[in-house]
Amino acid sequence: MSTPVAVIGAGPSGLAAARNLRRYGHAYTGYELSDDVGGLWNIDNPRSTVYESAHLISSRTTTEFAEFPMADTVPDYPGHRELLTYFRDFAERFGLREDYRFNTEVTRVEPDGDGWAVTSTGPDGTHTRRHASVLIANGTLSEPAIPTFRGSFDGELLHTSRYKRAKVFEGKRVLIVGAGNSGCDIAVDAVHHAASVDISVRRGYYFVPKYLFGRPADTLNQGRPLPPRLKQAIDSRLLKLFTGDPVRFGFPKPDYKIYESHPVVNSLILHHIGHGDIRVRRDIDRLDGDGVHFTDGERGSYDTIVLATGYHLHYPFVEPKLLNWAGPGSGTAPDLYLNIFSESAPGLFVLGMVEASGLGWQGRYEQAELVAAYLTARERAPGRAAELEARMRGPRPDLTGGYRYLGLERMSYYVNKDAYRRAVRDELTRLGVAPC
Repeated sequence: MSTPVAVIGAGPSGLAAARNLRRYGHAYTGYELSDDVGGLWNIDNPRSTVYESAHLISSRTTTEFAEFPMADTVPDYPGHRELLTYFRDFAERFGLREDYRFNTEVTRVEPDGDGWAVTSTGPDGTHTRRHASVLIANGTLSEPAIPTFRGSFDGELLHTSRYKRAKVFEGKRVLIVGAGNSGCDIAVDAVHHAASVDISVRRGYYFVPKYLFGRPADTLNQGRPLPPRLKQAIDSRLLKLFTGDPVRFGFPKPDYKIYESHPVVNSLILHHIGHGDIRVRRDIDRLDGDGVHFTDGERGSYDTIVLATGYHLHYPFVEPKLLNWAGPGSGTAPDLYLNIFSESAPGLFVLGMVEASGLGWQGRYEQAELVAAYLTARERAPGRAAELEARMRGPRPDLTGGYRYLGLERMSYYVNKDAYRRAVRDELTRLGVAPC
């Protein structure tokens, strides 16, 4: 293509996009808000939401890019520093930085004839440049979802997106709202500094330890997926053997089966609850000056409330209708074929808007490869590209793998790893084009 493709973001999905566009012979221009690659794993990135204690919740061998394995000296669950080094090395190995515009924010993406106009602001001012296609890869964990509560609170109220270091809790009475992976991580951090730590939950959770039988838990049974009901039955029993019943620790009983929502990969939270370091509270009823009333009628006094309440999808530079989407905060995700292709906006693609246990960055890499192959097919094999476009109109492949996911916003772009990768690979095979 004489006109370069735009890649928005230089995190894992953006780098995968840049790498695959180059593999298939497409020129690209990358746009990145920060001064370097790494996305949210670059803690100095102005939109990064990682904190000092952040580590992968999946092990390195199930997360890494297949063509660029992490060194054996990297721990099973690396932290943000090791991961930033990894992404910098990946970009260096494949020469990806040279076509990126760093410290540059994309403010507008809109159709322009048979291409796309991308407006951005950076060190050289504000410019609008024309691109053949646009690959949106700016991540899913940057725009905080902040709930509203009745009443008012006199202390500090912050979302996990603003949290960086546990010293902010020194001597304080802390309430964490939400027991997802970040909420449990931060609760465990706070134990070592705070005067007291409570965690407020509205539903039950399944807690998965990082190690089973001395190995990273997600490396067991690789490549041999079990039927959903069998896997749910076996794994729920295993968890009770290794971590006990969370209900005994004060959590509500889950109103769903394991894997119908993303599990919490953290057993330290149960350790600290069992030692009296953390107390489990019910959902918030209302705020009350220096404290909180809970739905079970109890009240607690706090200095700091941390909202571990997740994130909204955030594509502020493009009209939601181009993504077949009701918009941010709607409780849904863009309605895209394979979570990538917009039927109503040819040439506009989203990468990384997919979550699945065990999908890893290789799953995002395969997304990027499919887009690069499709762009190539439009030139070399237009008939096959047209067939993919026809499949976008339905019927859609089942990406659930037989699991019934909860009807939550964060689950609206959740898929089963095996079903999803199989569907993406099938499309790659049908396109039948190879890298240059």
